[in-house]
Parts: sequence; structure tokens; C-alpha cells
Amino acid sequence: MAGRSVRWGAALGFGAVWWWAVLRLALAPGAGPVEGAVAAGGWGLSLLPVHCVPKGRAAGALAAGRWREAWGWGAERDRGVVGDGAEPS
Repeated sequence: MAGRSVRWGAALGFGAVWWWAVLRLALAPGAGPVEGAVAAGGWGLSLLPVHCVPKGRAAGALAAGRWREAWGWGAERDRGVVGDGAEPS
């Protein structure tokens, strides 16, 4: 329970600092590079894909090589039809 409170506190604190920087950039004539860096950094963090999972665990994930097999390239390569270095016998 304490960990959850710490996470919420940190999120609220960082959010407050980000809003301070954005409002200062928009409204204060003396805003500088610190406010710009905080605002740009917070915006950049919002673009991170935080809800991603590894491909193997993703629902509906496609197997590796799916497109090769769909186009028929995988089967031809296994038979030695496409130039894989195997000599015809």
C-alpha cells in the first residue's frame, strides 16, 4: 500500500511541476530554458509506449516469417527452388 501511495505522490508531483513549466512558458515573459526542458521532457515521456508487452505474450501476435509463408517464399526455399546454394540433383 505504501508503494502505491509513493507512486501516486510522485506522479502528482511530477505532473504539478510539468504544468508549472507549461503555464510559465505560456504566461510569463521571463520563462527560460529550464521551463522549456521540463515541458518538452514531460511531453516526450507521454509518447512512450508504456502499455507494450513482448510479442510472444501479446494477444493476436503474428508468428515470425508470416509474410514469407503467405507469399509462398518459405515453402520454395525449403524445397531448394529459390537460390539457397543447394545444387539440383
